[in-house]
Amino acid sequence: MPTVPITRRQAYQVRSDNLPELYAVAATAHKRLQPGQIELYLLKDKALNAYTFGLGDPKVIVVYDSLLRVMDRDEMAFIIGHEMGHVALSHTWLNTLLGGMAGVPAPFGAAVILYTAFRSWNRNCEFSADRAGLLACGSLNKGISALVKLVAPNLRSQADFDRAMTMIDAQDDYIGNQLGELFQSHPMVIRRINQLREYAASPAYKNLQAAMNKNLSA
Repeated sequence: MPTVPITRRQAYQVRSDNLPELYAVAATAHKRLQPGQIELYLLKDKALNAYTFGLGDPKVIVVYDSLLRVMDRDEMAFIIGHEMGHVALSHTWLNTLLGGMAGVPAPFGAAVILYTAFRSWNRNCEFSADRAGLLACGSLNKGISALVKLVAPNLRSQADFDRAMTMIDAQDDYIGNQLGELFQSHPMVIRRINQLREYAASPAYKNLQAAMNKNLSA
């Protein structure tokens, strides 16, 4: 996820008095996951994106306002929980640090190795953050639909959703997609969905979800 700076002109902080619904979603996710100090900002942009950055506390989560037109409340809980997962799992500071080192010159062979290794680490971070998103929203179906809407936002019916899932399900059937994934920061969506399904069926998920439900009443 791009760690670009934000300005007051471009984004504003989400608070209970200006965006109460989004603030409530984030507050519940924060209580469940307990990721530490976070500030949430809303950025006006047409892209469907969210990211987190920061070396110290508080970490910053930026949500693009276009997501609010596409996602429902539970899907937004998955998106925000995903970003909080990056914070809680200490992905944010390393992504911020290494992102800032992108311009440091290196021999070509070493640069390729470092780049692909870092991208592999990025992809594994996404799987872990998706688990946090699932724990935040508490619904496998909503986690999956949030991921689907990131690549197919104009869903109007179940038939649209089914067609999008068929397209997504075929992603890893092509060798070109598999090779291209080596140079991407995010795994193919079908891999993320399959990982979510596997995790949702595990005892680890059920135990953690029970513990996080207790956080809400603490």
